[in-house]
Amino acid sequence: MLPVVLGLPRSAYAQEPPPIPRFVLDLHGTVTSFPDSPILAASRALSQTELPGTGLGGAVAAHFYPFKVGPVTVGLGGRVSTSRAHRTPDRTTQPTLRPVAERFTYFGPQLSLNFGTGSGWSYLSGGINASTWSLVPEGASPLPPDEERLKTLDYGGGARWFARPHLAFSFDVRFYAINPSSPTAALPGGPRTTLLVFGVGVSVK
Repeated sequence: MLPVVLGLPRSAYAQEPPPIPRFVLDLHGTVTSFPDSPILAASRALSQTELPGTGLGGAVAAHFYPFKVGPVTVGLGGRVSTSRAHRTPDRTTQPTLRPVAERFTYFGPQLSLNFGTGSGWSYLSGGINASTWSLVPEGASPLPPDEERLKTLDYGGGARWFARPHLAFSFDVRFYAINPSSPTAALPGGPRTTLLVFGVGVSVK
């Protein structure tokens, strides 16, 4: 029996973990920590107490993994992320405050460094492009800062675990460093801000 066992090829009793696949799509629900900043409120002619706060949204990211350098698999791709927050104040106690909707939208390229195998891996990634960040009272028109495209650096990391051949649980923690909005004749410029966005969902390969 021993010669028979020793004669078996390695694949018969041990299987190498699969490599990171060529393509992965992430679908995440997100939570965004919007700031409570007096400078931000002033840049939109709002009261600080009108700022909505934490927002919910979603993100879609596509990744292509063309090559590997030592233990690191390099990924290229893109990310779309949007978050929205809304606050309706209690008019009985705060009659002068208005309902305000806050929205952040980003679309940009991604470069990632990935560590692991096709069964599960972690990553660090980042990119740079422009975002829009609006805070508009109910029934009002957007102001120039609400429509301005702001230079934004996104960076973060996360992980994926494939419990099934093509479907994984995944999460992503991401920071968006946003340039200040431009001042206008009537409004001061907005603050330089870094938003924290936490995403959780599934990945498909």
